Amino acid sequence: MSLVTYNKKRNFKETSEPRGEKDTSQKFRFVVQRHEATRLHYDLRLELDGVLKSWAIPKGPSLTPATKRLAVQTEDHPVQYLSFKGAIPEGNYGAGQMTIWDNGTFQPVDEKHNPITEKEALKWLRNGQLKFALKGAKLKGEFALIRLKDKRNWLMIKHKDEYAVTTAYDAEQVNDKVTNPKSIASIRHGKAKKVDGFIEPMLASITKTPFDDPEWIYEIKWDGYRAVAELQNGNVRFYSRNGIDFSSRFPAILQSLKKLKIDAVLDGEIVLLNDKNMPDFQKLQHYENHLNLPLIYYVFDMLSFKGKDLLNLPLIERKELLKKLLKKNPVIRYCDHIDEEGMGFLDQAKKQGLEGIMAKRKDSLYKKGYRSKDWLKIKNVQSTEAVIVGYTAPKGERSHFGSLILANKEGREWIYRGHVGTGFSHETLATLKKTMTALQTDQSPFKTKVPLNGEVTWLKPSLVADIGYTEVTRDKIFRHPVFMRLRDEKKSSKVNQEIVADIKDVQRNGEMKVGKHRVAFTNRHKIYWPDEGYTKGDVIDFYDKISEVMLPYLKGRPLSLKRNPNGIRDDGFFHKDAGENAPSFVDVYKVKTDSSNKIVDYIVGNNKATLLYVANLGCIEINPWNSTTKKPDHPTWMVIDIDPSSKNTFKEVVDVALATRKVLSRAGVEAFCKTSGSSGLHVYVPMKNKYPYETVKNFAHLVASLVQEQLPETTTLERSLKKRGPRIYIDYLQNRSSQTLASVYSLRPVPGASVSTPLEWKEVNHKLHPSQFTIDNIFKRLEKKGDLFLSVLNSSTNIEKAMKVLGGE
Repeated sequence: MSLVTYNKKRNFKETSEPRGEKDTSQKFRFVVQRHEATRLHYDLRLELDGVLKSWAIPKGPSLTPATKRLAVQTEDHPVQYLSFKGAIPEGNYGAGQMTIWDNGTFQPVDEKHNPITEKEALKWLRNGQLKFALKGAKLKGEFALIRLKDKRNWLMIKHKDEYAVTTAYDAEQVNDKVTNPKSIASIRHGKAKKVDGFIEPMLASITKTPFDDPEWIYEIKWDGYRAVAELQNGNVRFYSRNGIDFSSRFPAILQSLKKLKIDAVLDGEIVLLNDKNMPDFQKLQHYENHLNLPLIYYVFDMLSFKGKDLLNLPLIERKELLKKLLKKNPVIRYCDHIDEEGMGFLDQAKKQGLEGIMAKRKDSLYKKGYRSKDWLKIKNVQSTEAVIVGYTAPKGERSHFGSLILANKEGREWIYRGHVGTGFSHETLATLKKTMTALQTDQSPFKTKVPLNGEVTWLKPSLVADIGYTEVTRDKIFRHPVFMRLRDEKKSSKVNQEIVADIKDVQRNGEMKVGKHRVAFTNRHKIYWPDEGYTKGDVIDFYDKISEVMLPYLKGRPLSLKRNPNGIRDDGFFHKDAGENAPSFVDVYKVKTDSSNKIVDYIVGNNKATLLYVANLGCIEINPWNSTTKKPDHPTWMVIDIDPSSKNTFKEVVDVALATRKVLSRAGVEAFCKTSGSSGLHVYVPMKNKYPYETVKNFAHLVASLVQEQLPETTTLERSLKKRGPRIYIDYLQNRSSQTLASVYSLRPVPGASVSTPLEWKEVNHKLHPSQFTIDNIFKRLEKKGDLFLSVLNSSTNIEKAMKVLGGE
């Protein structure tokens, strides 16, 4: 063939394709162009004899030796076509969009894989066979073109070599344009932009024990990147669990998502399969070096479809709908599951060398951003996350660094976890060293000296790694640690937030071991918040998780039980007596009632087991006394309950709280504020059980009176609802024996599942609203700010001195 045919077929006044001219100045370059003509195909072009020998490959090239691709020889193209991309106008030969899918150089070879000359290559080609080694971004290694009986039809075959893959290879699953490896690397090293308003996916807890259960399904635990895809009107937002945009890093998946042509929000995992058809996270992290490997987005959940919210649909129904949508897509694949048999499934995962399995309750609802015990990770190897805070110098033949120094943060202090020196590939050693160089610092994160085995370079604590280990010592040091992978998608501040679940804890009506006790649970999946989808199990999980910080405010205090067994739309009822069926771990405090002269056994909030027991009774909120059983007539704190009417704004509530603080400050009294979790604010003053209730109540009355004098139009001391009118009630009468308020860190049975939350006074302003603090975000706040209410337990107030200043003698 010659360029005459090429030129005759084209109208160069209409098409931007280059005019055909022979050019022998260079040789052995190649291009593969993705051509959306009448039918999608790929064009392979090899530079020989000053032109581009060309073949149209309907299904695109393959890196799988067992797959033989039809390649239809077309007219020679000019070498200028190596860089051509763009639209060929309608009405012209080959009309359609053309992009460069891959390019590079090639070397013709003989049967013994030895390089041959261009003249020899042309002879082989005339005889109907050409072997060549490609050096492209995607296509690498040896290939052969073999002519069939019809002289236009050839077969393109991949030879078995280090670049060949055993899995099915589809060119459509690889991005349709050549991606600059440097740009991918820059994204991997933290330069990617964040998506606005991204959805935080539901997270799983960890359990160490596999189990069989007919109410659960089991999936493969994919070793990849968690990713959310939002598809709407042909547009796609594709990002990590932390909102990092994946569009540029994984354009192949992005293009495949666009072709689905559905409106939906998908949740899944990006996985790179190696030549053994196994997930390979380290290669995924260096995807720019492994573009020949299959990249897959395994989708296991769907949050919405055609604008309809699916969050409150049971998981098994969401998956049934998802499976119908994802039929035979090589890139976007449905993540299947098995029923009931988790133990056998884990055994199979171990035999195949997979990371582990996921266990999910069939009827679990989707809770965005929430780590639930309805989803569980069961790993084959003990592993956890640790932060890299330094590295030692290399020794012997090791290059780049010797070992990594590991730590975890507990509270505000970094705890040494040992060092790891095994598990690194040459590629990982080089990449890690390059990443760590930019994080060097002179400051050790540890307050005390730690045992080190060489010269150390300290790092800013931002890199997170998965570390395998055999056990952890009493000093929290990893034994036999192995580096598994760098978690470049995870922030160091998010480490150590996983919940470890006991199997008995996740059974619907099972028991949970809490310390030395066992707590029985019933109806965990009963919906308490119909709009939000939160369940009774969520309440139990919340108090399980927050118990450590909440219990100091409950220990030794009798509780008034406000029970909402049918959820927040039911008025509920108060219940004071523990009853005969209370477990043995529940302590009680006997009180003779004034009205009936009966003895009531108040439950005392002494331990975590008791807290979870009352949560199982249907107590969404926890209401402790202001005093303890040791000094029942002497409250630990004084409280001013700022209780608005339905006519008041929350800005007015804030004004009352600030006025209360101002009055107290004038008397030299430190005050602490928390949201009620409903519509008001609570101002606390520490008393440390120093004064009897009557004294504390009188002081509170004085403070409330002074505040009411300052704000007479918006506040009142009238307790009667009729007499209050549209004003804020400053309730000082809470400072009486056996009176209760929602505890600090208590959930409230109101829409949004808000939490009674301690505040810094600078937060008490007109931007504040109690709905800001909920079951979903309180733990992030605690991680950032710690417990702001501790001084309420540990400080005291001199009432006599304060009353003198305020004129209340």
